[in-house]
Amino acid sequence: MRLVSYLVDGEPRYGAAVEGGVVDLTRRIGRDFSEVKALIAANALADAQEAVAGQKPDYPLDELTLLPPVLAPEKLWCIGVNYAERNAEYKDNSDLPKYPSLFVRSMSSMTGSGQPLEKPDVSDQLDYEGELVIVIGQGGRHIPREKAWAHIFGMTLCNEGTIRDWLRHGKFNVTQGKNFDRSGSIGPWIVTADELDPRGPHDIVTRVNGEVRQQDTTERLMFPFDFLISYLSTFATLKPGDMIVTGTPTGAGARFDPPRWLKVGDVVEVESSRIGVLRNTVAAEQ
Repeated sequence: MRLVSYLVDGEPRYGAAVEGGVVDLTRRIGRDFSEVKALIAANALADAQEAVAGQKPDYPLDELTLLPPVLAPEKLWCIGVNYAERNAEYKDNSDLPKYPSLFVRSMSSMTGSGQPLEKPDVSDQLDYEGELVIVIGQGGRHIPREKAWAHIFGMTLCNEGTIRDWLRHGKFNVTQGKNFDRSGSIGPWIVTADELDPRGPHDIVTRVNGEVRQQDTTERLMFPFDFLISYLSTFATLKPGDMIVTGTPTGAGARFDPPRWLKVGDVVEVESSRIGVLRNTVAAEQ
């Protein structure tokens, strides 16, 4: 199932993306699930599947304003330096990392597929980072690695947009450059684990104006999905709907000489063949 969140007359709703459009689930399921996170927490995917069976779409997908598929996860974890050769891009002669780099983003820094990606007025260094995202279903603490796969509800995509010069404002963190409003995006939907085995392998491609800039596969992750779930849950309880943005391949704009920053009007697409395409056009800050 592909679960998607969107606006109807300014009201957040959610449904299932099917052939020909979207079947609205906001009020169709017998129990009261007001958003995707509540559905995940109640382990009610079977209810959603039953509600969709035999239904015609309520809305054409291309007429909807899409939102990030989980509107308010308790935690949005982001992993850095996770694909082979990413460590070498820093040109600091450091050894391969023993543990993943980690930071958090607020959901105000994310928008949905098809919505404007904002270039802020204070910087010309808006960069793209295409990434795969795992969505937590069953929560937990101290999750053993061998049981981690059972805690994945599904997968989606992220353009983990970054304001590069603001990454260096602090001595020990990158928080500022990772949290500009609407500088990144998540979507277009969650593909649930019953239809898409998170074990993969999964491909990931980022294009800017049709030009391939990033391309890799999860077979080359330094810290695979099951390791990340076990590692994160060692110090923090994972909750239903939490999202883990699992790292970007080589080829971000900052790594070119000269750098290739995003400009107003650029179209950024992040694609994985079994998930879909997350697409956004860069706009000036409003």
